[in-house]
Amino acid sequence: MPSVVCLGETMAMLTPTGNVPLAEATELYYGVGGAESNVAMGLAAMGVEAHWVGRTGRDGFGIRILAELASHGVGVSGVEMDEELPTGLYVKVPAALNSATAESSVLYYRQGSAASAMSPAMLTNPAVSSLLEAAGLIHLSGITAALSPGCRQMLTAVLTAPRHGRLVSFDVNWREALWRRTDKAVLRTLANQSDVVLVGTDEALPAFGTNDEAQLRALLPDTAVIVLKNAASSAIALMRDGGRVEVPSLNVTVLEPVGAGDAFAAGYLSGMLSGLDQRSSLRRGHLSAACTLTVPGDRGPLPEAEVLERILACSEADWAGTHVAPGRIDSPALSGGQA
Repeated sequence: MPSVVCLGETMAMLTPTGNVPLAEATELYYGVGGAESNVAMGLAAMGVEAHWVGRTGRDGFGIRILAELASHGVGVSGVEMDEELPTGLYVKVPAALNSATAESSVLYYRQGSAASAMSPAMLTNPAVSSLLEAAGLIHLSGITAALSPGCRQMLTAVLTAPRHGRLVSFDVNWREALWRRTDKAVLRTLANQSDVVLVGTDEALPAFGTNDEAQLRALLPDTAVIVLKNAASSAIALMRDGGRVEVPSLNVTVLEPVGAGDAFAAGYLSGMLSGLDQRSSLRRGHLSAACTLTVPGDRGPLPEAEVLERILACSEADWAGTHVAPGRIDSPALSGGQA
């Protein structure tokens, strides 16, 4: 299977313990997070050779990030550590305990970060260029495009360089807070230059002005496939030749929604790299996302290979009857109905 390079920013992540308001917190949980590195870890867990390329500060946060990714089997030889600029930081603020509708929010402290200084010059770093030349897939996201002009120029350089058979995937990953002072029109250009675009219906509206399937295909005519995610409903592959494949989402007992989008991307892309058809790749994305929805962290482990294969190959009726809950999968496709 070809290797994958995931290019973007990874940050230190802090969040109050005990689900208390940030202003009242006395303890903060310390972890790491980044869309592209989450995808890299998901791919590595599925047996794909995955590398994360980006920049951190030469500080405790940056050292922690490299150690965390390496412990998950992700290559970090293409990471640059800045001697002056700091590693980016974000704080996840939990939703109010007494609110039935409020959602957790995020505070970003990434302006002037080491990653915001990424530019086309980083692509000429021998450690980075060798990884890119050997990759079968380069994975990008819209988050990077919002960080700085240099970051946007870097993505443009990746997308306009000769492909030599490699593919480029682009996850829109809309972040409202990052685009308030930046022209979002660049997202359409970057997406249209990519081979695979992943976008949620909720993201497509602010990013592209529409989530209508026909209009999206007209806006992105050069993209080989657009994967349109309808949250808990379905995922749809819209091919350039007019083909359309829709796969319903699995029934899931959700424990924590964080990381499901990145898990879907890792599952779908791993299926594509394995030579699976669109239906099987979408199913793999759904199952990967479902397993992440049932754990408190950003990544949930996939079932064993035999179980995974049987679920991916099951009938539409058995797929509709499959339920994923914390620690178990119940499906008519499995002997005894569970795994």
